[in-house]
Amino acid sequence: MTIDRMVMAIAGSFILISVGLAVWHSLNWLWFTAFVGANLLQASFTGFCPLAIILKKLGVKPGCAF
Repeated sequence: MTIDRMVMAIAGSFILISVGLAVWHSLNWLWFTAFVGANLLQASFTGFCPLAIILKKLGVKPGCAF
């Protein structure tokens, strides 16, 4: 699996988990959802993604975007 696919998989998982936590625990978890979405949006424009940097240092195979 490449960095690009792992970033999408992890971000999607974070969003689904935080929405579930917002439904069953506290609506404040939606702030985490907004943070993940904003980070994905800024990464699409700037190409800077902290998770991609971490995955690259861990030795995950790079993809087209990162």
